[in-house]
Amino acid sequence: MNLLPFRHFLWGHGYSFLFGYVLTSALGLPLPADPLFVLMGAMTGNHQYSLPLAVLISALAALLGDSLWYQLGRAKGTAVLGLLCKLSLEPDTCVRKTQATFAKRGALALLIAHFVPGVGLISVSLAGVNRLPFLRFLLADGAGCILWAGTYLSLGRIFYKQVDLLLASLGLFGRRAGVTFLVIVALYVLLKYLQRQLFLRELRINRVTPEEARALLANGEPTTIVDLRHPAEIEREKLKIAGAMILRADDLRSRSHQIPEDQQIILYCS
Repeated sequence: MNLLPFRHFLWGHGYSFLFGYVLTSALGLPLPADPLFVLMGAMTGNHQYSLPLAVLISALAALLGDSLWYQLGRAKGTAVLGLLCKLSLEPDTCVRKTQATFAKRGALALLIAHFVPGVGLISVSLAGVNRLPFLRFLLADGAGCILWAGTYLSLGRIFYKQVDLLLASLGLFGRRAGVTFLVIVALYVLLKYLQRQLFLRELRINRVTPEEARALLANGEPTTIVDLRHPAEIEREKLKIAGAMILRADDLRSRSHQIPEDQQIILYCS
């Protein structure tokens, strides 16, 4: 069935579609918002929409979604991070890198979090887990949302002629433009899902259960346990396996000489 041209749809519903799409993405659905920002930015270059208003609407939608995850992080603690990792299509960057960035920069990490796939949701949740004052969170995350949306919308505005040519070549000006757009988004999500499954498969192959680890220790088999959690997390939870060596994941290579080579090595993290 033919659909209305996608561009015509945006002409009539651009602001509301932008708000709903960005809010859905901010709530955790794996929808890439950056390409839509560029598209809307190009349409502001064609004088179909207002760039400042598009930035404001995008930032407000993102901030609403982020505020929900902030409150969940504040209420549920680190348990919410496990949920986000299940939703995330970027499991390899899910918690560890975000924790390191947040521990180093604090609220300032929220200024750049949305630019890194898989990091935005974790950052706002960590702000709640770490009890960052809500007003400070709103100011930092609001500025980050404006910076994020404004950057991509401005890129679309600057290069609107090139974006128009690209959209025309992809068929996004035709009667089946809606289908084309959905196919592009679906292919993106499918690619990220396959990457995630390969990553999780590798984890399952190399995984040792807590019971198996305890059995190794009980049997007296030479075993070194390396705690890769961020020091701030260990300090906050005040729990760790007795005798475990604490190393940051980024230091594994440089400090590998400290890990015995003639023992079983077990790594664990968040």
